Amino acid sequence: MSENSQNEFYIRQIDALKRHLGEEILSYLKDPDINEILYNTDGYLWIDHYVKGLIKKGTLNAIQVRLAMDTLASLKNTQLDISTPILECELPFNKERFEGIIQPISSQPIFSIRKPISRPICLIDYINQGIFTFTQYDQIIHALSSHQNILVAGGTGSGKTTFVYAMLHEIQQRFPQERLILLEDTPEIALNTHNSLSLVTSEFINLTRLLKATLRLRPDRIIVGEVRGSEALTLLKAWNTGHPGGISTLHANDAQGALLRLEQLIEESGVPLNRQLIGHTVNLIIVIKKTASGRGVSEIVQCMGYDGHNYLLKEADFFQGQRINLDLFSGVGHENHKQISVTPQSTL
Repeated sequence: MSENSQNEFYIRQIDALKRHLGEEILSYLKDPDINEILYNTDGYLWIDHYVKGLIKKGTLNAIQVRLAMDTLASLKNTQLDISTPILECELPFNKERFEGIIQPISSQPIFSIRKPISRPICLIDYINQGIFTFTQYDQIIHALSSHQNILVAGGTGSGKTTFVYAMLHEIQQRFPQERLILLEDTPEIALNTHNSLSLVTSEFINLTRLLKATLRLRPDRIIVGEVRGSEALTLLKAWNTGHPGGISTLHANDAQGALLRLEQLIEESGVPLNRQLIGHTVNLIIVIKKTASGRGVSEIVQCMGYDGHNYLLKEADFFQGQRINLDLFSGVGHENHKQISVTPQSTL
């Protein structure tokens, strides 16, 4: 097939994909306020709105959905059938992450489309939306300004990635001279400074390998979209050897669970567990939860180290009431905090 013929075939496939997806889904893909599009076995479509949360919409025809998935599989030169019933890829529009499943795993075709973050989001927006308070805002600004290493924990769909994007936007506004290197499995976050890099894993290059390469690229801060495997230890070592101020996310329900999850990931890599390294390297844990009323920051906890028996966690209020500076951090430490001892678990 000639190059012109290939291009014509590709254009026809794109047109077919748009036709099968339909105007409703295409409009959601263009809407900057919509983060995710979900289709369930009952035929109903759901959207995840940045402010309003999950919203139930109308129905789609399952045959039409299957045609869209088959067309997408063809575009990606892969199969979607009974032997390979899972389709994982990016849509050819704006690199939206697509996860589709058919029979026999699911009784009907289902899919999830996760859009990359396309609109600028600021931390101050989270105050306007009631997701956190002015005091919490200043706590986070302090952590970013003092190059603390931050873990953002939460469940699926809690808004971890979007929150990281907002923190990175703050860093880029305040410290435009810093060189950020962002590592992701799927590109979801856009960096806006000139001297920064975004790297993505591949079939042959995992996050651990990317992290090792990143250390030779002169980073000021290293950001990992999500830690979920043996790269956890490599990331801690990178943060602890001259690259503070990093940010990453993981799945956990609270601050204690985030540290225990890190332990689990390191143990799964077959390396002896070093709790002193975890306690010394992780400085702040921010927990985001999704509730019936929306998303919110449920915890901001400092990790003060590991004393040989427990992780020393401190829920701190850096600011007294009304002592807020929304432009520059000007805080003075206060002692109105409670300290928590967290005993590690040897086996999870």
